[in-house]
Amino acid sequence: MKHIDLPRRNLLKGMGAGSLALAAAGCGSTDPTVAESGAHYVMLFDQSKCVGCGRCKEACNKANHLPEGVARLTLERQSDREPGAVCPTCGKTECNCQRKYVRVSCQQCQNAPCVMVCPTGAAYRDPKTGIVTMDADKCAGCKYCIAACPYKVRYINEETDVADNCDFCLHSKLAKGELPGCVSQCKFKALVFGDANDPDSYVSKLLAVKNTSRIKPHLGTEPSLHYIAITKPEV
Repeated sequence: MKHIDLPRRNLLKGMGAGSLALAAAGCGSTDPTVAESGAHYVMLFDQSKCVGCGRCKEACNKANHLPEGVARLTLERQSDREPGAVCPTCGKTECNCQRKYVRVSCQQCQNAPCVMVCPTGAAYRDPKTGIVTMDADKCAGCKYCIAACPYKVRYINEETDVADNCDFCLHSKLAKGELPGCVSQCKFKALVFGDANDPDSYVSKLLAVKNTSRIKPHLGTEPSLHYIAITKPEV
């Protein structure tokens, strides 16, 4: 499995206060909490299939009743060309020939820094599924989890004053036995979700044969969000 560096300013640029929180938490240690079911739920994002339509984000906001102006996930457009460079496909400087997008959201770390630094236990791993989520009643709004996240994908929901993150729709869709909203509404099948510990699951079979990457695996956070990246053919 390869390392992936996605050119997102806030996602991968310097750690700041988060690096200090990571060091204090001992991010390299193993999270002792294991899902009672023995499952390891993961999500696979296929960059070659995503067209940036935004249906995933809309579905997430609706399923989790998020207020306007906030989102648990975003899609960021990437480009291999320098600004003003000519596209080798069409010869233009402004085009969509080589557009590609990347999902930016909680990485659902197995060794989650946000869980390790939370002083109240509000950020926790669901014992049944192993998914990192929030207990709104325990959140003090201290933002320790936000500072500790090396992916900069946590935020405060100003409507509830609670820290928030993508938890694979644990309390909404998954609670009803349904797929996460983003997965169910992706018409191009760019998202796959399931139990990686189940050898018969589709996501497990894909991970076995596809060349996938994870963001900043060297940190030891063990992300559960995997990427199939568009790569340039070797010359």
